[in-house]
Amino acid sequence: MNTPQLHAYWRMAYIQAPRYPKEFKRPFTELPALGDDRAALIIHRSKHSYLLLNRYPYNPGHLLAVPYRDVTELDELTVAERADLMEEMTLGRRLLAAALKPNGFNLGFNLGSAAGGSIAHLHGHVVPRWNGDNNFMPVIGHTRILPQSLAAIWEQLSGDRATLLLPKKKRAARKSRRTR
Repeated sequence: MNTPQLHAYWRMAYIQAPRYPKEFKRPFTELPALGDDRAALIIHRSKHSYLLLNRYPYNPGHLLAVPYRDVTELDELTVAERADLMEEMTLGRRLLAAALKPNGFNLGFNLGSAAGGSIAHLHGHVVPRWNGDNNFMPVIGHTRILPQSLAAIWEQLSGDRATLLLPKKKRAARKSRRTR
């Protein structure tokens, strides 16, 4: 039987990309303290939480909204912290919509290991979805194919956030002024 080959040469950079430093015991608490948002993949910080790219994404642009305070349940957050976390998720959705133009989104929390939580620190997921993005590879090959690197997505989402979030007409006008 002649098995077709899928050539994804760019994947090696992703496979060899550095993971969280081994000395990290609590990555979601320690990443913001690195002092290097690019290395930590943090794309936005607010008063009580931050937004970062998931290092093990379901889809390109998969974001995590994480409170700075180390908690595992939503009801452990103050009202202000919960509101701030939801604002980070909303901002993440808006950034992804403007930059990557997905067809839809999954937003949510995996509370507890039985629900799929892999790190015992509360965090929300913002996952961009495209029509047809779930193909045979995850089902048969137990492999996800990510067409864009984390570094490229970080650049795209961390760039000119103010311009990305402007209404479409104002974005075009601002771009036109810059090219003159």
